[in-house]
Amino acid sequence: MSTRLILLGPPGAGKGTQAARLATRLGVPAISTGDIFRANVSEGTELGQLAQKYMNAGEYVPDEVTNQMVAARLAEPDAADGFLLDGYPRTEAQVSELDSILTGNGHELTHVVELTADTDEVVARLLNRAEEQGRADDTESVIRRRLDVYVEQTAPLVRIYAGRGLLVQVDGMGDVDEVTARLADALGSSAG
Repeated sequence: MSTRLILLGPPGAGKGTQAARLATRLGVPAISTGDIFRANVSEGTELGQLAQKYMNAGEYVPDEVTNQMVAARLAEPDAADGFLLDGYPRTEAQVSELDSILTGNGHELTHVVELTADTDEVVARLLNRAEEQGRADDTESVIRRRLDVYVEQTAPLVRIYAGRGLLVQVDGMGDVDEVTARLADALGSSAG
C-alpha cells in the first residue's frame, strides 16, 4: 500500500528527525518545504529565483510559489508511490491546493500525523539548540512566539484533517527511538 502522509508538529518537536526515520521505514521520500526551497534556489530554477527575492527581503515566500514548488516535487518519480510531507501545508489555502494536486494525480492522503509536545520542554530544547548552533536571536520570547504562531496556523488544519478521519496524534516527547516506535504503532501496518 502506498502511503501519502503529512507530519505536523511544533518547532522543536523532532519532526525532521522523525520524518527521516519514518520515510525510510515506509520507503517513501521525506519532503520538506525547506529542502524544496533550498533545492530550487541552488539549482537556479525560475521558482527558486522568485523565492530567493522574497527570502532576501525577509518576507515569507507566497503560497502561489510554495504551491508550485510542492506540486513539481510531488510530480517527481520517487514520489509516485507515496511521500511524507514535512512543513506543508501550513495554511487552509495550502490544504485546498494540496487536495487539488493530489486529486489531479488520482491520489489522496492516507494519514496526517501530529507530533504533540509539551511547550516548556520544546522551549528548553530550542534554547539548547540555539546555544549549540550560536543562534543568539533565538531567545525564549522569540521561540514562544513561533510556537504561538504554529498553534494559530495549525489548529485549523488539525480540525480539517480530524474531520476527514485522517488525523493521528502521537506524543513527540521522550527518547527518539520511543517516539519512532509510537509513530510506527499509530500508523499500523503501513509503517511496519
